[in-house]
Amino acid sequence: MSFAFDDASPIYRQIADRIRGEVLSGELEPDKPVMSTNQYAAFYRINPATAAKAFQLLVDEGVLYKRRGLGMFVSPDAREKLRAERRERFFEDVVEPMLAEARSIGIPVSEIIRRIEVHEHEEQDE
Repeated sequence: MSFAFDDASPIYRQIADRIRGEVLSGELEPDKPVMSTNQYAAFYRINPATAAKAFQLLVDEGVLYKRRGLGMFVSPDAREKLRAERRERFFEDVVEPMLAEARSIGIPVSEIIRRIEVHEHEEQDE
């Protein structure tokens, strides 16, 4: 596991993003344990309070849950929940601005759809 923190956002958010990514990819499976905050802190050489803050954020979001005396586990519906959030964010961050830009320069939605379909067919042919 190699991972370098950057200065773009707080470390606890980067940890939470990494765990979300591992849940989305299936690397972390539903109802399976995740590293403890102390293990995480030792592995990445960070303050345990920072790791704990990331884990608490994920518990608050419903991505992880605590089992008293056993640690943190991936919530059964975490992957679907994260996918739904990412899909919604995709439309807000990518599709809606793209459509606004297309309208401003006179590209009809039908042309965008045709382009997408061409790309989809090219991918299927590969």
